Amino acid sequence: MKRWTRRPEGSTWGDWGEDDQLGRLNLLTPQKILQGIAEVKEGRTFCLSLPLDLPGGNVLNPRRLPPVLSPTGDPNGWRFNFLTGKLDPRHLDVVSDDRVMLTLQYSTQWDTLAHVGSLFDVDGSGTPVPVYYNGYRAGTDIVGPQPDAGADGCGHLCYAHKLGVENMAEKPIQGRAVLVDLEKHLGRGHTFVDYDQLMRIMAADDVVVEPGDMLLLHTGFATMLVEMGGKPDPQKVHAMCAVLDGRDQRLLQWITDSQIASLIADNYGVEAVPARDAGTGEQPMLPIHHHCLFKLGINLGEMWYLHELALWLRANKRSRFLLTAPPLRLPGAVGSPANAIATV
Repeated sequence: MKRWTRRPEGSTWGDWGEDDQLGRLNLLTPQKILQGIAEVKEGRTFCLSLPLDLPGGNVLNPRRLPPVLSPTGDPNGWRFNFLTGKLDPRHLDVVSDDRVMLTLQYSTQWDTLAHVGSLFDVDGSGTPVPVYYNGYRAGTDIVGPQPDAGADGCGHLCYAHKLGVENMAEKPIQGRAVLVDLEKHLGRGHTFVDYDQLMRIMAADDVVVEPGDMLLLHTGFATMLVEMGGKPDPQKVHAMCAVLDGRDQRLLQWITDSQIASLIADNYGVEAVPARDAGTGEQPMLPIHHHCLFKLGINLGEMWYLHELALWLRANKRSRFLLTAPPLRLPGAVGSPANAIATV
């Protein structure tokens, strides 16, 4: 039985086959990788990840908590500065071994296509059902907590059987990327960037985006998180730096027409979270997430650290580089830290 007979207007569902789980990552072809390599002139690299214990606290999102490191251990003791001579007096080794409780989308992250779906009438019956990109179903393909999930309410029973982050890791993600330096033109004020403003900034800096490119937006948000030193100011953190205006239909159409492979920013959600109220009628709370993840199959990257890269590109009058950005190969996860590298 087909998952859908109707697809959202303007979507890419089925364009790469009815079982596709990659979406626009299909545009990261060998040619795009070669184009990215061709942008490497200096052999210099930039880490694009924040320390994963930033932003600090849970001011940005009360559900997302900082990572907690702890040692592994057994009845013989914790495996941290562990003297193996306790097990055999002949042994000289000192061993440390740890584990982490990690909220996968706490810091620098990738959103998978299983992160945000929508109610949509996939079979024309008149009844919308919760689905994700390419019609994958909530409850069967993306499984949430069950009544017997245990004390944590989730455990192994939360699992993306389809669209999980392992698909991104297995691709993997590498190719040509293009950076738009919004901070250079707008400063760090809380600005809603629409289509016209984005086009003006790209024209001013001679930025050209071609099909299959990965697009990065530098706003200064992640830089400010670093400057706050793990103690984000609750009065500032929700209203600082540029965000895309997800209610601007011309901007959404440009994202469609540009054929970008992914959309990445150094701010909290790429777009304003939540978006401006569109008035009466049904509307997605996160229109760019809806447009990209649900309709087009465009993975979003959030809270990437772009400061040094942006300054270097600015000084060298460049906007393109090679981006290597695989997520964790963690089957069933709907998000992942992103320890991306830019090479110029």
